[in-house]
Amino acid sequence: MAIGAIDALGAAGKAKKRIPSSLRLLRRHPKIAVGAAILVMMTMLAIFAPLLGTIDPREIALGKRLRPPSAEFWFGTDALGRDLYSRVLYGGRISVLVGVACALLSSVGGVVIGMVAASGKWLDALMMRITDGLMSIPSMLLAIALMAVTRGSLGTVIVAITIVEVPRVARMIRGVVLSLREQPFVEAAVAAGSTMPMIIWRHLLPAVVSPLTVQATFVGSAAIVIEAGLSFIGAGTPPTIPSWGNIMSDGKTLWQIKPYLVFIPAVFLTATVLGVNLLGDGLRDALDPRLSERA
Repeated sequence: MAIGAIDALGAAGKAKKRIPSSLRLLRRHPKIAVGAAILVMMTMLAIFAPLLGTIDPREIALGKRLRPPSAEFWFGTDALGRDLYSRVLYGGRISVLVGVACALLSSVGGVVIGMVAASGKWLDALMMRITDGLMSIPSMLLAIALMAVTRGSLGTVIVAITIVEVPRVARMIRGVVLSLREQPFVEAAVAAGSTMPMIIWRHLLPAVVSPLTVQATFVGSAAIVIEAGLSFIGAGTPPTIPSWGNIMSDGKTLWQIKPYLVFIPAVFLTATVLGVNLLGDGLRDALDPRLSERA
């Protein structure tokens, strides 16, 4: 009983130490706090959109078309009488889903390709030339080409953006792994008889978590922008699904007389991308030991 009490007190003491440590981290890197706060707010608005006074974002009411922002329609209505407030909040779901899905899929694919490329010279030469070819093509053009030969859907958008972003993650992982292979702790593991899978699992993978986390945030930001761009030109999310790119595309012909049709979704898109970039910058500063030493 006494030992259990001592263990409980020790765990409580560690928890108390972690809380001030987290607060110090946020004070030293306020970008993390600001970026995370923006992302949490945008995510909550998207998830709880049905509970925030919204209506069906696809409901057409021609008698209420192009109403300005008012107490009845907080963000006004579009050319088909659809409630812009509802469409913007529901459209956030698409951006959040695309950003998270592309970041996760690109991270997994990039880690696998980067690790495999760094394991042998001929594999490295082959796979890096392929990634160089993909990276030489502008992201938007490659995504448009992939969308042109497939059926337009949200899943197709995610796959197209993931293919665009994987080479960047793979090249970053390859560079980190190649530098780690020359470190003494890896050479010691090899000398001790550790197998390559064990070295990757116990030594290399934990070392790439920090740079991978930072890279994933920037991939998510790029995915949100690419999805909005594809939807804006009609090559992304189907028009029946409200997204910020589709909303801006629908209002682009009337933006001079009804600027809120484009301005409001653009503000939400900008705020979300800004939050992701701030979070990525803050994590980079916090996780980079050289920057931490300077601070």
